[in-house]
Amino acid sequence: MTDFAAIEGDAFRREVRQWLADNFPPSLKNASSLTYQTNPDEARANADFCRWKTLMGESGMGVPTWPKQYGGAGLSTEQAEVFQEEMSQLNAFNPIFGNGPMMLGPTLLEFGTEEQKLEHLPVIARGESSWCQGFSEPGAGSDLASLKTKCEDKGDHWLVNGQKVWTSFANHSDWCFCLVRTDTSVKHTGISFLLIDMTSPGIDVRPIELISGITHFCEVFFNDVKVPKANLLGQLNEGWSIAKRLLQHERNGLSNVRRAGPDVVDLAKEYVGVDENGQLVDPDLRCRLTTHQIRSQAYKLTLKRISDAENAGVRSDIAVSVVKNLGACVEQSKSELSVEILGYRGLGWEAEGYSDEELAVTRAWLYSKAFSIYGGSHEIQNNITAKRVLNLPSAK
Repeated sequence: MTDFAAIEGDAFRREVRQWLADNFPPSLKNASSLTYQTNPDEARANADFCRWKTLMGESGMGVPTWPKQYGGAGLSTEQAEVFQEEMSQLNAFNPIFGNGPMMLGPTLLEFGTEEQKLEHLPVIARGESSWCQGFSEPGAGSDLASLKTKCEDKGDHWLVNGQKVWTSFANHSDWCFCLVRTDTSVKHTGISFLLIDMTSPGIDVRPIELISGITHFCEVFFNDVKVPKANLLGQLNEGWSIAKRLLQHERNGLSNVRRAGPDVVDLAKEYVGVDENGQLVDPDLRCRLTTHQIRSQAYKLTLKRISDAENAGVRSDIAVSVVKNLGACVEQSKSELSVEILGYRGLGWEAEGYSDEELAVTRAWLYSKAFSIYGGSHEIQNNITAKRVLNLPSAK
C-alpha cells in the first residue's frame, strides 16, 4: 500500500491523481454518498461501491488526516486538500462517510481514552461501523441543554431511560454517541457523553418517513438500557463541553459534504440549450447562474482561507457558524436552479417516465430544505455569530 504521507510536493499530487485514475470506478462518477448512506442494502449490492470503499478504508484515505495507528493515512492538512481537489476533478466521492468519521472520530481523538480510540477509530476508518447522534429530544431541540434522557449510576454500569428524536440513520447504526442527564439539579453541567451499542437490550428505533422519500430520521427510545462504565467519554457531567466541540466538527463537515450532483451549468446547457455562440439561450437564467457561480466560488475561497489560517495555527471556531449558513445558502440556490432548469422534467420524484438524473435532482432539491435546519438551524447559527463573534447583547 502506498505511503502517501511520505510523498511531498508535486509528486504527491501526481501519485494521488494516478491512484484515483487506477482505482475510482467510473460507474460511481457523479454519484452522491447520500444515496449509499440512506440505502445500505443498495450499497452492499453494488460491487464497485464495495471495492471503492475497501480501497479507501485500507489506504486510510477515507480519514486522510487521522494518525496511522488509528486507521488514517497520516496526511497533513495541505495533502488532504490536494487529495480532495483531485477527487473533485474526477467527480468522485469519499465512501467512508457518516457521523463516525465526520463527528465522533475527531472528538474521540481529542477526548477519548487510548482504549476507546483503539476500539472505535480503526473500525470507523474502514467504514465498518456506523454511528448515530443521540442529541435532540422532543423537548430539547434548539435548547439542547434542556435534555432529560436519564442516566443513573448503578455501580458496575450506567442505566439509561428516555427518548431521542430526529436521530439520523439510527435504523442503520451500530453505535450511538448520546448526551444524557446525570445531574438534574443543574443544566449544562449535569450532562454526560455516552457511547451506546445500538444492539443493547431496551433500545427501540422507529423511522420517520419524509416527503423526499428518504427515511433517515428516527425516534429512539431507551428503556432500562445498560451501558458499560468504560463507555463514558470524558468526565462525568462534562459532556456539554465535549458536545460543543463535536458540533463544531459537525458544522465543518456539513459545510464540505454538499457537493454531489450534476454541474448546474452543464444541466442548463443540456435542458435549456445554447445559441450559435455557445451561450445559454435564456439571458435571465444565464445571469442568475453567473451570480450563483460567483457566490459558490467565493464560498470555496473562504473555506480555503480558513483552512490556510488553521494551518498557520489560527483557530477558526468563530467562523464555523458563518460558514455553515453560507454553505447552506449556496447549495440551496444550486438546487433551486437545477429544478427550474429541468422544467416539467423536475416534477417527478418517484414516478416512472423520468431519468435517474432527473429524479436525483428533484430529490436533492427536496432534501436541500434541510440544509438550513439540521446541525443547528440558520437562526441558531446567527445567534451564535451575534453573541460570540460580534459580542452583541442578548435580547431582554
